[in-house]
Amino acid sequence: MTYFLLLVHVAATWYMVGLCWLVQRVQYPLMAQVGRAGFADYEAAHVARIGPIVAPPMVIELATGLLLLSSNETEFRHPSFLIALGLLAAIWVSTFALQVPLHGKLAAGFDPETHASLVSTNWLRTIAWTARGLLVGWLTWRLAMVERA
Repeated sequence: MTYFLLLVHVAATWYMVGLCWLVQRVQYPLMAQVGRAGFADYEAAHVARIGPIVAPPMVIELATGLLLLSSNETEFRHPSFLIALGLLAAIWVSTFALQVPLHGKLAAGFDPETHASLVSTNWLRTIAWTARGLLVGWLTWRLAMVERA
C-alpha cells in the first residue's frame, strides 16, 4: 500500500511540475496580450477553468504526502522527503498568500503591476515544484534500487 501511495504522490507531483511550467511560461505571460477590454471576462474564465485542473492533484499530492509521512516506513522520514514536504508547504502558502490574492486583483481588470507580480511570484511555485519532483523522483529511484538489492 505504501508503494502505491508513493506512486500516486509522484504522479501528482510531476503532473503539477508540468502544469506549473506551462502556466509560468505560456499561460501567465499571454495574459498581457488579452487586452484591457476583455480581461476581466478572460480572468474569470481562467480561474473557473484552471481550478478543477489544479485543485484535485494539489489535494492528492498533499494527502498522499501526509499519509506517507505518517507511515511506518523510515524512508519517508529521510531528509529528502522532509524537504520535499517543506517545499509543498511553501507552495500552498505561496498559492493562498500570493497567487490567489493577485488573481483576485486581476478579476477587476488588467493591471500591469499586478500581472508582473503574478508572473514573478509564481516562479516560487515553479521552482519549488520542480525541486519537489526531483526529490520525490530520487527517493522513488532509491527505493526501487533497495528493492532490487
